[in-house]
Amino acid sequence: MSDALTKSYYSISKVSENTRVKAHVLRYWETQFSMLRPRKSRGGVRMYRPKDVALIEQIKHLLYDRGFTIAGARRKLLEDRRSGERIGTVQENRVGYAKASGSRGTTRDAGEAEADVVRTGAERTALIGEALKEIRRELEQLRQRLERLPTPEDQDNG
Repeated sequence: MSDALTKSYYSISKVSENTRVKAHVLRYWETQFSMLRPRKSRGGVRMYRPKDVALIEQIKHLLYDRGFTIAGARRKLLEDRRSGERIGTVQENRVGYAKASGSRGTTRDAGEAEADVVRTGAERTALIGEALKEIRRELEQLRQRLERLPTPEDQDNG
């Protein structure tokens, strides 16, 4: 959640601005995620609470960052709510695919996990490219650390 959000209630325009999710998308998500129910004023103006904004951030993460379908994100949020888990604690492998587990900690079959995480070829390629860049950076850091270690010749001369 953004640091700019510190009040008790926020308008849809403020939430949209801070989460970078368009207002019409927020209204649509309200129809798809039963747990996203902002209060409404007498005039029908949506008033989002901090917990609503946090939920929007979780939904956005699942849909945009993790590639879940709406149905998959809804299922994941409901499972996590039942098990008391938070979305940010789910482990991901290097290329961004979730290690899916059921609400009781049992491994789900690959078909269910694939239904939740849908990636296009271009998205997969971009994720793999980013993962390889990260691995390369880590390897470079390791190489630099190894270069700083004394060699056997240095130890013999010292």
